[in-house]
Amino acid sequence: MSIARSYAAQSADSPLAPFAIERREPGPRDVLIDILHCGVCHSDLHTARNEWGGTRYPVVPGHEIVGRVRAVGEGVSKFKVGDFVGVGCMVDSCQQCRPCGEGLEQYCDKGFTDTYNGREQGTKANTYGGYSDHIVVHEKFVLRVTHDASQLAAVAPLLCAGITTWSPLRQWQVGPGQKVGIVGLGGLGHMGVKLAAALGAHVVLFTTSPGKREDALRLGAKEVVVSKNADEMKAHRASFDFILNTVAAPHELDPFIALLKLDGTMTLVGAPASPHPSPNVFGFIFKRRRLAGSLIGGIAETQEMLDFCAEHGIVSDIEPIRADQIEQAYERMLRSDVKYRFVIDLATLPATV
Repeated sequence: MSIARSYAAQSADSPLAPFAIERREPGPRDVLIDILHCGVCHSDLHTARNEWGGTRYPVVPGHEIVGRVRAVGEGVSKFKVGDFVGVGCMVDSCQQCRPCGEGLEQYCDKGFTDTYNGREQGTKANTYGGYSDHIVVHEKFVLRVTHDASQLAAVAPLLCAGITTWSPLRQWQVGPGQKVGIVGLGGLGHMGVKLAAALGAHVVLFTTSPGKREDALRLGAKEVVVSKNADEMKAHRASFDFILNTVAAPHELDPFIALLKLDGTMTLVGAPASPHPSPNVFGFIFKRRRLAGSLIGGIAETQEMLDFCAEHGIVSDIEPIRADQIEQAYERMLRSDVKYRFVIDLATLPATV
């Protein structure tokens, strides 16, 4: 065992504070990673405050991890000491079921092992995430990072926000000649705009905030529609091949479903705390439209995304913070006061805990 310095929540109503956790000794196929940066996802806040239920305390959040390899097990073949690597939302799966065999570990029949607040395969011990100075992960669930070292902090959110939007864009074969809508311009939405544009689609950003128009165009959108404006929405009826809905708050889906052309699909990746109002069935049956959902991506798909982003110079728009600013970041996230992802510099962890 090794002792890791971390920031942890001890209960739903206690602030995150310095805490010592135990990490397992690296096994033959394990990689020991010194964590350099960790993105702050809205899921971290939900879990720390037990808003989804099921949090096991103490909890160390963080599943957008970028670091440097400190050591590898004797059986590791993919990585060497000094490599820059990433760890996303999962650190293991059963590796035996059909989804795992097809590279869809995120849909593991037995449930993948979450990077934090999960249960380790076999031992069922609680997992601790990236708000810490190091982590030990099986090499299969470690990703290679080939971005320039100066971009590492901005790479971290790709491990969640990036793959969450990349996976449905690839599943529904977004590319040149397609008209694609992105609903919402937050942590997920801004990555959706960047990636869909890089894939060659004509991207339209939907927002309730007219003030986001300039930013959306900067990120790659060709048009911006204020979804509260009925005339702007009507001008796009039945014209979209695909819509990626990233909004994590309950809202009416019917106005967006009406924008899909024949056989068009809207995929939900935002996870609201309460359900969306039920959409009207007639919006689907007259144009054979589809409403779908998507989780993150498998390991191979996540590596594909990272490589694509490195090739195209894509990173997340971030605001770096110190470890002692996490609680303030949470409060600002609740006010949507971030463009577009906070990232913790783990060098700012206390020297002792």
